[in-house]
Amino acid sequence: MRKRPKPSNNYDDEPDSPGIEAPAFERNDVRRAAMNLLARREYGRAELSGRLAGKGMPESLVAEVLDELTAEGLQSDVRFAEAFVQARVGRGQGPVRIRMELERRGVSGDTLENALEDSETDWPKLAGAVRRKRFGGEQPGDFRERARQMRFLQYRGFTADHIRGALGDDD
Repeated sequence: MRKRPKPSNNYDDEPDSPGIEAPAFERNDVRRAAMNLLARREYGRAELSGRLAGKGMPESLVAEVLDELTAEGLQSDVRFAEAFVQARVGRGQGPVRIRMELERRGVSGDTLENALEDSETDWPKLAGAVRRKRFGGEQPGDFRERARQMRFLQYRGFTADHIRGALGDDD
C-alpha cells in the first residue's frame, strides 16, 4: 500500500516564488500571540521572544510588545523563574540542574540566584527524599551501590554536600 503524498501548504514552497508572500504581522497580532502563550503558563522574556520569532514575527516588533507586556506586569522573568524553580523542586531536581535549565532559557544570573534562594528549599532533605523514593529507605550496603546512588543524585542536580547529607555522611 503506497502512502499518499502529504498535501502541502503554500508556506512550505519556495518563499521567493511569485504569488507567495510571507504573512505581515501587526502589533496586535504579536500581542495576541504573546498573550495566548502567557495564558497557558509563565514564560521568560528570551523564551517568549524565541517562540514569537519562530512564528515569523519581526524581532523589533516582538521586542516592543514584550517591553509593553513587562511594563504592564503581564510578563515577568522573576515570576517565571520562581514558578520554574517550584515546579522543578516538585519533580525532585537539585539546584545545579535547575540553574542550568534556567540559564538555557535565558534567565539572568541575579534573577536566577534570587529564585533559588527564595524557594527556601532544604536541598539535602530533598536529595534524601529523592534517594528514598528511588532506592528505598535502606542506606547503600556496598561501595558499588553507594556510587550508583551518588551518580543518580548528581544527575538530578544535587551538589556533593547535598548528596553526602542524603546518604548520611554528615562529616
